[in-house]
Amino acid sequence: MAREIQRGANTVQGVEATLWQVPETLSNSILNKVKANPKADDVPVILPEQLLEADGFLFGFPSRFGVMASQFKAFFDATHELWATQALAGKPAGFFWSTGFYGGGQELAAFTAITQLAHHGMLFVPLGYTFGSGMFEMGEVKGGSSYGAGTFAADGSRQPSELELQQAFYQGKYVSEITKKLKG
Repeated sequence: MAREIQRGANTVQGVEATLWQVPETLSNSILNKVKANPKADDVPVILPEQLLEADGFLFGFPSRFGVMASQFKAFFDATHELWATQALAGKPAGFFWSTGFYGGGQELAAFTAITQLAHHGMLFVPLGYTFGSGMFEMGEVKGGSSYGAGTFAADGSRQPSELELQQAFYQGKYVSEITKKLKG
């Protein structure tokens, strides 16, 4: 999904979207026990101060017990110096996510993550229902909501559907267009 977000964002003239991943906080033995998927080798790990380089953000994460994964929360906790100076205030941001199943926090994961943006003074950019008829699809399993794009990962083996990838692409483009407008 992150690569589709990036692809959509890069369709906006003058936008260059970059993928980053947050630092891992769990040991390899724990990651093996929970059958975590391997990390992408071609996506660098971000440091909090690198957030200053971006004009806008789409943060993606799996949910754990209905909220963002602890690794992502730890990353946000490490942004305290940026928070103290409100260095990210006014920057637009949105979310995309994966959950294991319907009760895994499809909307709650995004809703609870908004607090991170609020404390930084960032501007939450939801999808609303701008994705059109894809938002109302009932004939197939589809994650996401008016808060952002999403997918159901099941036990980690399910890949995003074509419709979920289309929504991710759309969100990347949509948030990039808004970011570009705000930057002027």
